[in-house]
Amino acid sequence: MSMWWFIATLAITAFFSSPAYAYDNNPLQDICVAVNDSKASVFVNGKICKDPKLAKPDDFFALGLNVSGNAVPGLGFAAKFLDVNNIPGLNTLGMSVGRLDLEPQRLVPLHTHPRSAELITILEVPQGLVHFQYNVGRKKAIFFAFFNSQNPGLITIPSSILASAPPIMDEVLAKDFQLSKTEIAELRKKFS
Repeated sequence: MSMWWFIATLAITAFFSSPAYAYDNNPLQDICVAVNDSKASVFVNGKICKDPKLAKPDDFFALGLNVSGNAVPGLGFAAKFLDVNNIPGLNTLGMSVGRLDLEPQRLVPLHTHPRSAELITILEVPQGLVHFQYNVGRKKAIFFAFFNSQNPGLITIPSSILASAPPIMDEVLAKDFQLSKTEIAELRKKFS
């Protein structure tokens, strides 16, 4: 009994007296404001760093996301990006922001960001616009969806068309989808 008492006392004492920390180490340098000065001695993340004592608020500020950017020829959108090149204080902070204005019926081509993940927030879009997400990768994709409604609703298009009550006439669906009535009947079986 005394051995168990000793072990329990030792465990409780160790728990309350030993410091345990679970956080990242503090960075050696709080900020690394990018500067085009070859005389500066610190080079971090592909940019030369300004002396931190010379950092000013303007190093962390930029205007312009309230207006459309430059049109990208032939693609139907305008883009404006704010990154370390126009907000020098972003150097080593791991962030940048872009504004895209996409014209109706236009598409941003398939693309990737090899050094970044991307979260898109849509500010203006026609309400009720049909859309989809498709994971073309080999791992599970995780995303957050934000809505400008406390109750946005959800309508899945194939079910609402092919399994509606009352049903939409096969002749109408065949003409709309340019399929035969037999093909429409097969599709109905999958959604009913």
